Amino acid sequence: MATILAVDDMRSMRELVKSVLEKKGHTVIIHDDGQTAYQFAQSRTVDLVISDINMPLMDGISLVSSLRQLASYKSTPILMLTTEDAPDKKNQARAAGANGWIQKPFNPDRLINAVDKTLAKN
Repeated sequence: MATILAVDDMRSMRELVKSVLEKKGHTVIIHDDGQTAYQFAQSRTVDLVISDINMPLMDGISLVSSLRQLASYKSTPILMLTTEDAPDKKNQARAAGANGWIQKPFNPDRLINAVDKTLAKN
């Protein structure tokens, strides 16, 4: 199973993502903002990153862009999990290096399917 970094400023969302994915056997590491997630990523790698967009200290798009600058995260799949649905936000996320998008609120099965598909491609 995969090690997944989940980043969201809402505690309930972090816990939900963690619970859903751990039930499927994944290891989930959670952070509440992009800055602490980026600090974590500078010394550890994961198989997949799932990030919200709107967070304090460093937003998700900035996190994606920063992760892509790290040699160890150049090809790590990154999914955005967010309430945002504006096409310009999706384009910004893609341009920064995000591989996919999951709309909140999400169905747990949809999250699992997105994670499974993304990991299978890598």
